[in-house]
Amino acid sequence: MYTFHSMVFVFVLLTFWACSPGPDKNIYIIRHAEKMAEGNDPELTEEGKARAERLSRILEKENITAIYSTDTKRTKATVMPLASKKGITIDLYDVHDHDALIARIRKQEGDAVVVGHSNTIHHVANYFVGTGKKLEEIEDPDYENIFVARTKSKKVDRKRYDDFR
Repeated sequence: MYTFHSMVFVFVLLTFWACSPGPDKNIYIIRHAEKMAEGNDPELTEEGKARAERLSRILEKENITAIYSTDTKRTKATVMPLASKKGITIDLYDVHDHDALIARIRKQEGDAVVVGHSNTIHHVANYFVGTGKKLEEIEDPDYENIFVARTKSKKVDRKRYDDFR
C-alpha cells in the first residue's frame, strides 16, 4: 500500500502538472513594412512588398497557426505572403483593445504573428515581458524589428530581419 508521504508527493506532482501553463509559444510581433507617404490608409511601397516576401521566407518553417493584423492595407499586405504560404486567414484585431488580442493568442495552439504599427507593437510585446524591462515605441523610420515573445518563459527578444539568416 501507499504511504502517506508517497500519496502527498503524487498529489503535489499532479497539482503542479495540472497548473503549469501550456507549451512555450513564439509570438512574432512585427511592424508593417514600408508604406507609401500619402493617404490615410497607404499601400506598401515596392521595398515594403519585398520586405513582406522576405518575412514570409523567414517565418515559413515556424509552427505558425494564427496571424493577427490591424485593419489597414499596409499591415494586411505585410503578412499576406506568409498567410498565403501557410494557408491561414488573417485575423483582424482592434488596435485599441490589446487585452482581447492577448486573450485570443493565449487560447490558441501554436505560434502566432501579430503585425501592427510603430506606436502599437511595443504594447503587445510588453504583455509577454514579465518582470523584465518594458519595451519602448520604435522609431517611425525603423522597419527592421521583429519582437519574438515567448509566452511561458515571459521573455521578449528584439531581433532584426538579418538575425534570421
